[in-house]
Amino acid sequence: MEMGRKFVVFVVLMVLVFEVARAVTFCNMNDDGINACKPSVTAPNPTEPTKKCCKALSRADLTCLCSYKNSILLPSLGIDPNLAMGLPAKCNLTPPDGCT
Repeated sequence: MEMGRKFVVFVVLMVLVFEVARAVTFCNMNDDGINACKPSVTAPNPTEPTKKCCKALSRADLTCLCSYKNSILLPSLGIDPNLAMGLPAKCNLTPPDGCT
């Protein structure tokens, strides 16, 4: 009985951890925005950004996003940094100085 109770507590904690992690934003972009833009910043066949992507990007902190252009974080997420740095222009947004 005790083992069953511990398992239930473990499962509940894991569900909470995943829900909190899902709600995390990255440079003011939530999971939905990142997922909307991912096809546009993924090589070898990027797509044109969707309206949903551009809307999410317009709310993002572009300076924050730009700070990751030389980081290993973007490639580890399957994002091509060069495509990512060109995305604001494709959405008719002005990228921060030095970010292209």
